[in-house]
Amino acid sequence: MRLRPSRGVPLLAALLTGLTVLGPVSPAGAQEAGHCARQNRLHVPGAQRQEAACLPDLTTTGLTGTPYTDMTDQAGLSAKGTVNPSGVPGVQIDGYFPDDSRLNATHGWAHDAQFVIRLPDHWNGGLVVTGAPGTRRQYSTDTIISDEVLAQGFAYAATDKGNSGPDFFTDGREPGDAVAEWNRRVTELTKAAKQAVRQRYGSGPRRTYMTGISNAGYLTRWQLENRPELYDGGVDWEGVLWTTRGPNLLTSLPVTVARQFGEATDDDLIRAGFAPGSRFLWPYHEQAYWGLTQKIFRAEFDPAYDPACPGTTAGSTVEQIFAPCASDAAYDYTARPASVGKAVAKVALTGRIGKPLITLHGDLDTLLPIATDSDVYARMIDDRGRGALHRYYTVQDGTHADGLYDTYPDRLRPILPCYRSAFTVLRQWVEADVAPPADRVIERPASGDVVNSCAVR
Repeated sequence: MRLRPSRGVPLLAALLTGLTVLGPVSPAGAQEAGHCARQNRLHVPGAQRQEAACLPDLTTTGLTGTPYTDMTDQAGLSAKGTVNPSGVPGVQIDGYFPDDSRLNATHGWAHDAQFVIRLPDHWNGGLVVTGAPGTRRQYSTDTIISDEVLAQGFAYAATDKGNSGPDFFTDGREPGDAVAEWNRRVTELTKAAKQAVRQRYGSGPRRTYMTGISNAGYLTRWQLENRPELYDGGVDWEGVLWTTRGPNLLTSLPVTVARQFGEATDDDLIRAGFAPGSRFLWPYHEQAYWGLTQKIFRAEFDPAYDPACPGTTAGSTVEQIFAPCASDAAYDYTARPASVGKAVAKVALTGRIGKPLITLHGDLDTLLPIATDSDVYARMIDDRGRGALHRYYTVQDGTHADGLYDTYPDRLRPILPCYRSAFTVLRQWVEADVAPPADRVIERPASGDVVNSCAVR
């Protein structure tokens, strides 16, 4: 799938609004003798609904075209040419926890707090947990995370975070509740997945890792700050930074909306932290990210600012969904009432991590500028005296979505292979006490397969 600025908006609109409604499938040959022998003993604690299936291959190679993944929800997250492993038999459990919102219609369930747990036949004793990036759903990181960790023998669990889609902000009773639920759902799934692992293999995981990209990178940070006892470490791939006083999305994005309405210049964006070298990416982000992201997160944390835009929905058409609110051009987070800060405080990060964390961020990230995000978070960790638990790697020419590499192969490099290398480094750090490299810039190589190779160490 080649992602171009001129065609990306309809594609992203499909990701935001598309639904997966698939009937049951029983893959041929899935019930070999001894394969998935404990399937009937599996019960995910707290789940309101669960359906287990014994499958010959838990990777996207085997699951594409079945109800057990959704390739459309993964679009844009990896570059064309990415090589993924396959051939991992095991059990997949799909289900949902009790919830009163209905934004996720995957499987025709129209029920949020959906999850997927994958339990490979050949287990290495570990568990990897993640959440959906952006406003996507539980299968969104199958290609970039699930396939690789399953091939290494890990059990895998992912959540839709309890709400999804461009109207996620309609969930919850008070401002900030929808994002606060994301953290609770990850904790809930982690605890339940550990029990499912114990049921499947006879013992709980020896190592549990939290990881994720974008909003799920934020979830990784939050979990290691607030629930470190559940994990042994994590990899944060360009996580979103939320701080009560800023910086956060609501301090960096308004200038992009102002530029769209002719009320700000390119120099204003650079002063706000956007990398000068990312100018070539600005037209795409203006179409597909900036205005939409600002309005839905402002609606989540500060609905009183402009109750009419977006109102009770981000839109019912592609044009409406991606259209920015004109009022956001003048949005000033620092001038808003204290109630807005209190809403953000529900989900704010502190830097007080309790387990080893590796952060990766591209220096051309044009949604979450590195200068106002991971650079700041690294300093927060140091200020909390937790620097020994953190490593920070800047990926030269990396941007927020690896799919854009296919449009600009001469200007960008995918972060995914660096992420995979970082996960290996984390494992060596945690499991073998091998110190990871010091913070550094991972320079783009002049030649070679940048889509599938990167060495953090």
